[in-house]
Formats: sequence, structure tokens, C-alpha cells
Amino acid sequence: MPDPTPIVPPFTTETAMRKVQLAEDAWNSRDPERVSLSYSPDSEWRNRTEFVKGRDEIVAFLRRKWARELDYRLKKTLWGFRDNRMAVSFEYEWHDASGQWFRSYGNELWEFDEAGLMRRRLAGINDAAITEAERRVL
Repeated sequence: MPDPTPIVPPFTTETAMRKVQLAEDAWNSRDPERVSLSYSPDSEWRNRTEFVKGRDEIVAFLRRKWARELDYRLKKTLWGFRDNRMAVSFEYEWHDASGQWFRSYGNELWEFDEAGLMRRRLAGINDAAITEAERRVL
């Protein structure tokens, strides 16, 4: 269910932290349609080497992602913010179809429009193979 009061820029420490938690919760739902509603209709992403534009492409991207990144679980941390921008670090864990677990680390730069929807997301991500016993994002 969408937050009844949109969180719009300029952000305070409290609203920035809330925005990051809402993003984490949405992504952990693994519901592409729900996640896409946090982004402007013309949102632009750079995710690793893939470029995505608009909600339809975001939904398609997330469907592909979660079809191969099984049991995905994410933790986001606010790194900093100013006006309508935020920097976030994250790590998430997942396994592939063969059962190999991975921890993916990265940073995101976010830019929001006046309505509080993300209009730009730049993500750099690295993957490290781990054992199931090494998992920590549960």
C-alpha cells in the first residue's frame, strides 16, 4: 500500500531515512509493479551496464532480475542527501538456479522530482560468491 503522505524534497534527515526504508521494503517485496510506482513515469536508470527508461522497462527489468536472483533480500543504508538527491549504499543476497549464493554490494545515486518520485537512479554493483552459511541479510 502506498504511503498516504508522499515524502518530497527537500529532505530532512528523518524524511531521507524514511524514504530509504520505504525503498528497501518495496524492493524486498519483489513486486515489480509496486516498486515501479516509486519512480517517475519517465525515470532513467543505469543499473550495472544496463540502461532502463520508464516504468514499463523498470517492471520488465525487475521481472528478469528476480527470475534469476532467487530468494533476494536487500538492506539499504542512507549515505548522504542534499535538496532532491540521495546517496545510498546497499547489499543484497540471492542465489541462482544451481543454489550458489551471492552477496551483491553497491552504491546508488538518486534524484527525485517535486512529487517525490525518483526520476534518476544510477547504480554500481559488484557480486561476490558466498556460502549459505555466510549469509547475513536475512
